Amino acid sequence: MTVNPHDYANIDLAPLIDHSLLSPSAIGLQVEQFCNEADLRGFAAVCVPPCHVKKAVELLHNKKPKVCTVIGFPTGFSTSSTKLYEALEAAEFGATELDVVINIGWLKEGRSDDVHREIAQICEETGCTVKAILEMALLTDGEKRLAAELAMDAGAAFLKTSTGWVGGATVEDVRILKEISRDRVGIKASGGIRTLEKAMELVLAGATRIGTSRGMELLKAQSGR
Repeated sequence: MTVNPHDYANIDLAPLIDHSLLSPSAIGLQVEQFCNEADLRGFAAVCVPPCHVKKAVELLHNKKPKVCTVIGFPTGFSTSSTKLYEALEAAEFGATELDVVINIGWLKEGRSDDVHREIAQICEETGCTVKAILEMALLTDGEKRLAAELAMDAGAAFLKTSTGWVGGATVEDVRILKEISRDRVGIKASGGIRTLEKAMELVLAGATRIGTSRGMELLKAQSGR
């Protein structure tokens, strides 16, 4: 997919970005930096590890960017009770958005009810905006459709392409999710989004959020055009 250069100026990218700091080596000073950048540039959210939620909430108190964290990250193999506890604790600490990795093994072995129940319980008991991470690179076309339908029916507000630890966001996967969702939920593209062109391709394909650690670089590239 080739992006028309004029589209770079026509898309306001900042409000679509989840400024993500999910490196295992993330430290408090980086959380402060990412929160300050998100506030300065008007990003949608800062996505931080659960252990940094409290700090991010304090830094972004009464400011526009939301605080997001990850649940069952990055494999999705935590037990349902563990995921629920993690989600409830994050909500108690002030996170309002939760990116939850579905149990991909369950999906593949036909345990659709369990996948649905896990996401639904987190949605219902936390009241947070839930983005279901589907890890599209590991799924067949049929599994992608099933995972998306289960997540939407369970109450997820977004379908998210990937953790970024296994493959990454592709234009084709975003198109598939847009087709399946029919604009009923948001679509978050995440993983390997390192260039302005890639971000724009994903947005034009239907992504309504972009999860990336390079938000500042993307905006710099956009303003330089």
